[in-house]
Amino acid sequence: MAETTNLSIRIDRELKDEADLIFNALGMNLTTAITVFVRQAVRQKKIPFEIALNTDKNKGVSLQDAMAASERIWRNSVKNSRDKMTMKEIDAEIAAARAERKVRKAHS
Repeated sequence: MAETTNLSIRIDRELKDEADLIFNALGMNLTTAITVFVRQAVRQKKIPFEIALNTDKNKGVSLQDAMAASERIWRNSVKNSRDKMTMKEIDAEIAAARAERKVRKAHS
């Protein structure tokens, strides 16, 4: 097992509480979620998602919608015995979802 180190960050309490709700619904804690983010950033050599201004063309998702989606994802992963996925499996799921999104976007 690799040697670990502590990371101390300051974050708004309300933001942390909201993030905890989402990550708990996904079966992980904030530390695991941050580790997933950092691993993806290292693998991709970039921030692993788009950062953009919230414009009419790029509307954000409400917290309620995000939490509902997270809950559906978690329930489906447990139902399909996929709640203990490896990083490789998570990467494959993300790639498949992105490909599906491109197809839908092309047809709209």
